[in-house]
Formats: sequence, C-alpha cells, structure tokens
Amino acid sequence: MTPDSTPSPIEIIEPLCAVFRRKLKAEGAKYTPERAQILDAIIEEDGIFDADSLLARLDEQGHEVSKATVYRTLKLLADANIIQAVLFDREQSHYQLVYGRAPRTIVVRVDTGEIEAIDVPELLELRDRICRERGLVPEGHRLQIYAKSAPNQN
Repeated sequence: MTPDSTPSPIEIIEPLCAVFRRKLKAEGAKYTPERAQILDAIIEEDGIFDADSLLARLDEQGHEVSKATVYRTLKLLADANIIQAVLFDREQSHYQLVYGRAPRTIVVRVDTGEIEAIDVPELLELRDRICRERGLVPEGHRLQIYAKSAPNQN
C-alpha cells in the first residue's frame, strides 16, 4: 500500500518459462531440458554474464550443455526480450536478464573494465513521457554510459 492507503498497482507478468516456450513454439523449436537449464541458470544470475561464464556455471552444476546450445539459446532468449545484450566489450558478448525487471542503466569503466548497474528513475519518467506523447507504450530501454577516471586536477 502507498502512504495514502490506496493499493499500488500490481503488474502481473507471465512466468519466464511460459514466455520462452511461446517464443520457441513460434520458431518451430522445442523447450528442451538443456534450454530449461540455461534459463534457470540465467534466472539465478544477478547481474551481467557472458556465454562462457554461463557454460562454466552449468558445467559446475553437472549439466551437460554444449557451447553451441548455449549460444543458440541466448539468441532465442534475446529475441524473446527475456535477456538483452550489454555492449561494452569488443571481445565478448555480455547479457543481463531484463524480463520482469526495471530497466537498468549500465556504467562501464573503460579504464578498469568495471561494470555497475544503477537506477535512474528520471530516465524512466522521460522514457514514459516521450512514449505517451507519441501514443506509444514503452517496452524497455537501454542506456550505457562509458566513462573513465577523471584526470587529477591540481
């Protein structure tokens, strides 16, 4: 409840496996045990991940999933808007879970390689206003800030 005692609106979202199953069916693909294991591992991940670290985690959990299956499944999950690519490294693709989560702004420290996800409520308000003015419904957004330490100023 909000402070004025009116119930806050609840957004009901579909379970991820149902969203993914529907996407796979539309693509003529099946929801295999390997794809379920990949989705479960991503749900357990709280942050940004890459295919290799996901594959290593699956291996540690005793799941036998090929690298090709991981990469194909990541593409399907991205196409279903369950995950999104986080672009900060030319060498390796990275991803984050976005379905059912508020969009996060990513700050990438180009000098150290550190990544930080931050909340920017003003950005959500701006996105929503821009869409509303155009008769659109926002489905998400992506903002990545690339920065480095400021030079010492004497």
